[in-house]
Amino acid sequence: MKLSDLKAGTPAILTEIVVAHADAQFNRRLLEMGFDVGVDIEVLHKAAFGDPLAVRVGGVVVAIRRADAAAIRVAPETQGLARAAE
Repeated sequence: MKLSDLKAGTPAILTEIVVAHADAQFNRRLLEMGFDVGVDIEVLHKAAFGDPLAVRVGGVVVAIRRADAAAIRVAPETQGLARAAE
């Protein structure tokens, strides 16, 4: 599921950054903000019209554009825990 589609308040795990959307500068910027595969992530708030989003990444709160959030794939934590148990 896309980070931009995640309901506010739902904890999730970052699973992928879509390569087709991402360039080197985009990837570097995300890594600098703490976005990395396996990190805990949660949308805290979506501004008017859904842009930007306030997102907790690890222990840091950052703002990210909806278009950039659409390139980030997440799994709600309940799904992530179920996969880990398999």
